[in-house]
Amino acid sequence: MKISSIREFRDNASSLLRSGDPALVTRRGRLAGIFFPRPEATLPAELKREFFSLLSTELARRLKRRRSDDDELQEDFESWRKSRRRREAGGRR
Repeated sequence: MKISSIREFRDNASSLLRSGDPALVTRRGRLAGIFFPRPEATLPAELKREFFSLLSTELARRLKRRRSDDDELQEDFESWRKSRRRREAGGRR
């Protein structure tokens, strides 16, 4: 697994995609994300479960911090989706 700063990741994304190796992406020395190139085969179930657990925990933490509930989240998503559709429709003319 490669460790890359955001700048290195941005500048070398093509080679990282071709290499097929996962990369930890850091911002100011702290973990900013994990990049997994899509392998031909699917990820092991244990890894999928671990990712789902981590992502679910992080999402719940952020929602709690924002004091948001499911309805607010759904409304926010719908608003974002509608604005995106309007921008895309405007660009096709």
